[in-house]
Amino acid sequence: MTTPDLIVRRDGVLLAVTDRGGDGPPVVLLHGLAGSSRELLATADALTDRFRVLLVDQRGHGRSTRRPGDVSREAFVADVVTAIEDLTAGPVRLVGQSMGAHTACLTAATRPDLVDRLVMLEGHVGGDDDPDAARGLGEFFASWPLPFADEAAARSFLGDSPLAGAWIDDLERGADGLRPRFDADVMQAVIEAVHVPRWDEWEALTTPTLAVFADGGMFTTEAKDELIRRRPGTWRADLAGAGHDAHLDAFDDWVGVLREFLGRDLDDAPARPIS
Repeated sequence: MTTPDLIVRRDGVLLAVTDRGGDGPPVVLLHGLAGSSRELLATADALTDRFRVLLVDQRGHGRSTRRPGDVSREAFVADVVTAIEDLTAGPVRLVGQSMGAHTACLTAATRPDLVDRLVMLEGHVGGDDDPDAARGLGEFFASWPLPFADEAAARSFLGDSPLAGAWIDDLERGADGLRPRFDADVMQAVIEAVHVPRWDEWEALTTPTLAVFADGGMFTTEAKDELIRRRPGTWRADLAGAGHDAHLDAFDDWVGVLREFLGRDLDDAPARPIS
């Protein structure tokens, strides 16, 4: 992984930020749980003809502080607010996937003056009432037989899905082999906070918002419909043949709806499905 272009410091945590350049309104991209900005580089590069694009490694991930003392949703939001204020003239168009979508939504709800457009890819605020869900994720990450001797060993264990490929590409090489840029217990604590319902923030949100869902993604039809029903002014796009990591496995369709929404004139435009 390359050296970050920028470092943002907040409350003892270092946040790595990649600046992909470009001219135009600023766009900030936020990755999902156990990911990093690296998996969104292709998305960023598809936008730089019209926007200036920044990618943030959220705390506990990538090249940012690996074991922060605070992994609350409020801490993640405060990090993004600091990055926006330090690195842009604001407001920005804020885009997130999964956990990053959750962070982006709460950031827009907390500081609507800093976010003039919001895109949530496979994100939701309904939470998860299964007490085993977060623990299961933590146990999965803890089960990785680390260090991996090489990329072939990592692929043998993780498989050859687009998500596995992103994890493998992001592995950090040490003297004893390859390790992920996150810790299992931190990931479990982070997702536990994401699993708390945040409907109040969603329903009070005033930022123009696009919710992008994958037909093979994480959420049921009922959950997707409820998100829109609780905030009827939300734009919606559904990606066919895509999974939860649609930015990896349905890239062209994802970039198409993203560019359309980020670039459209929203004045007097009613919310409608985007195809």
